[in-house]
Amino acid sequence: MTAVDSTVEARLDQGLESLGLSVHADQRRRLLALVGLLHKWNRAYNLTAIRSPEEMVARHLLDSAAVLPFVKGPTLLDVGAGPGFPGLVLAILRPELAVSLLDSNGKKVRFQRQAVMELGLTNVTPVQARVEAFEGCFDQVISRAFASLGDFVTLTLPLVAPGGQWLAMKGPAVDDEMADLPAGVTPVSRHTLEVPFDVGSRLLVVLERQEDDPCP
Repeated sequence: MTAVDSTVEARLDQGLESLGLSVHADQRRRLLALVGLLHKWNRAYNLTAIRSPEEMVARHLLDSAAVLPFVKGPTLLDVGAGPGFPGLVLAILRPELAVSLLDSNGKKVRFQRQAVMELGLTNVTPVQARVEAFEGCFDQVISRAFASLGDFVTLTLPLVAPGGQWLAMKGPAVDDEMADLPAGVTPVSRHTLEVPFDVGSRLLVVLERQEDDPCP
C-alpha cells in the first residue's frame, strides 16, 4: 500500500467508527476499491469536483453512509445518482437492499456499471434515463443533490409506493422548500447528519406518501 492508500484506509476506518458502523472485511474492501475506481475515472471523465481520495472518503463514502440508519428498503431508488452516491455505498453496506441508480448522464452511468461489475454487486441496477421517463415502484427514494425538495418529490411521486418514503439529503435551507410539497406527502422527521471530516451542514428530511393509489 502507498502512503496515500494508508491514509485513505485510516480515514475510512475512523469515519465508519465515528458513525457507529461496523463493517466486515469484504465490505471494507469494496468501499476502498470504490474510492480507487472513482479517483481513477475522475481524472479522465471529471465525474466529481472532489479530486483527492481522502476527500472522496468524507464527501462521498461517509456522507452516503451517514443515512444508513434510515434506509429500510427493501427497494431503494437513488435519483440523480451521479457516479452512484449514495446508492453504491448503501448497497455495499446493506446487501439485502435492491438498489436502482438513476441518472441521465451517460458517462456517470457508465461508471456506475463499471463499479457494479468490478465490485461484484448483485443488488444494484444502474439506469440511464430522465426521471420523467422512468417507470418503477419503490419503497424508498433517495437523493443527495437532484433538485429542490418540491421538484424532487413531485417528479418522483409516481415512483413511490403507498406508504413509501422520500429520503432527501439537504442543506440548512431546506425549510424554505417545505411549502412546495404536493398534496398527499407528509414530512415525517428530520435528522442532522454528522459526517466525519466534513465541515458542511447536512440534514436528512424524511417524507411519506399518504395516498393509496398504487404506482402506475
